[in-house]
Amino acid sequence: MNSNRKYGIGGGTAEVELSKLTEPTVKPSPISKEEYQNRIDKACAALKNNGLDALYINAGTNLYYFTNTKWNPSERLVGAVLFADGSLKYVVPEFEIGTFNDYKGIDGEIIAWAEHECPIQKIADNIEQGISLALDDVTPFTLVSRFQNHKVFQISSAETLIRDIRMLKSDAEIAQLQYAMDLTMQVHKATAKILRPGITTAEVEDFINKAHKKLGIASGSYFCIVLFGKDSSFPHGVKSPKPLEENDIVLVDTGARFNGYLSDITRTYVFGEATAKQKKIWTNEKDAQLAAFRAAELGKPCGHIDDEVRVQLVKDGLGPDYDLPGLPHRTGHGIGLDIHEHPFILRGNDNELQAGMTFSIEPMIVVPNEFGIRLEDHIYMTNAGPKWFTEPAHSIDNPFGV
Repeated sequence: MNSNRKYGIGGGTAEVELSKLTEPTVKPSPISKEEYQNRIDKACAALKNNGLDALYINAGTNLYYFTNTKWNPSERLVGAVLFADGSLKYVVPEFEIGTFNDYKGIDGEIIAWAEHECPIQKIADNIEQGISLALDDVTPFTLVSRFQNHKVFQISSAETLIRDIRMLKSDAEIAQLQYAMDLTMQVHKATAKILRPGITTAEVEDFINKAHKKLGIASGSYFCIVLFGKDSSFPHGVKSPKPLEENDIVLVDTGARFNGYLSDITRTYVFGEATAKQKKIWTNEKDAQLAAFRAAELGKPCGHIDDEVRVQLVKDGLGPDYDLPGLPHRTGHGIGLDIHEHPFILRGNDNELQAGMTFSIEPMIVVPNEFGIRLEDHIYMTNAGPKWFTEPAHSIDNPFGV
C-alpha cells in the first residue's frame, strides 16, 4: 500500500481533485502596446548599430514578439519587414488579408501576393535596391535561399540581434511566466493526489490537461510527459509507457501557455517506498540543482552553470561529462514565448548572465535501465542575482513539502 499518501501522493480521485481547482481572479495584464513598440525601437536601434537597413521577421513567435501578431508559419510566406527608421511592412497572401488584419497587433503597410506570385519578388518590388536585410533565425531554408539568390538584397543573419533582445525579459514578461508557473505547480500537486496502482500515463495526462483548463488555460496543457518506473530513465519518454505500480518512481513534466508565455515544471518522486539508491540519486539531483542556482552569478558565462553542475555530480560519483549514471544533456534552456529559447545553459555558452534572463535548471540524473530523476524549476535573473519562479521540491517522498 502506498505509504506516502499523507504527503499528498495518492488517495484522491480525478473528479474530486478537479473540483477543487478554481481559476484565479487576479491575473497579470497582457503585454501592452507600449511594450511592443519598445521592442520595435530596440530592434531598430540594433539595426542601426550593425549598419543594417531592415529586418525580415517570419511568422511565428518572433513576429508575435515584435508585433503582437499571432500567425503560425506554413509553406505560404507570412512575415514582416521592419526598417531601421521604424516603418513596418507586412507580407501576406492576398486571400488572407482579411484574417491577417483581424490578428494584426501593430499597424503597418501590407504587401500582398497572389498564389501564383513570388512573395520574395513582391518584397523586392516594394523596397530600395541593394538593401541590407537581416533574416530572422527561424526563416525556412527555402526562403533564405530565395532571398540570397535575389540581387536586390544583401542578406545576413539576425539570429544574434533577435536573441539579444528576446532573452532579456521585462517585468511584464516575468509576470506572465510567474502566473503560468504558479498554475502548473497547482496542477502538479493535484496530479500527485490522483495516483493509484494501475493508473496509466494516458489517464494522468488527460487529468493534467483538464486541470490546466479548469484553472483557466483554455488550450489546456502545452505539453505533457508522464513516466513510471524504468521508463523514467528516458528523458523524453518511451513509445509504450507502463502503468503505475507500487514503489515506482513517478516523473511528471508539463506546462501550459498564458498570454503566449509558457510554464515548464518537472517533479520526480516515489509512489510508495523509495529504495536507498533512489533516495541517494534524488538527493544528488537536488544538490546539482542547488549547485546550478548558486553558480548563476551576473556576469558569469551561461556555460559556467553547466560546468558547476558537472563538478557537483562528479563529487557524488556520477558522470563525468555526459557519462551515465549522470547527466546526459544540458543543464537548462531559456523560456518565454518558446518552450526552448535563449539562453541555453550548456557547456561552452559564453553569453554572460544578465538581469532579465529566464531559464530552467534541470540537471537530470539517469540511471540506465533503472530510473531517472529530473527536478526542473526555472529562475529569473535580477540585479541582486537569481530568483526561483517556483519552490524547489522537498524530498523524494514528500516533493511538495506537505
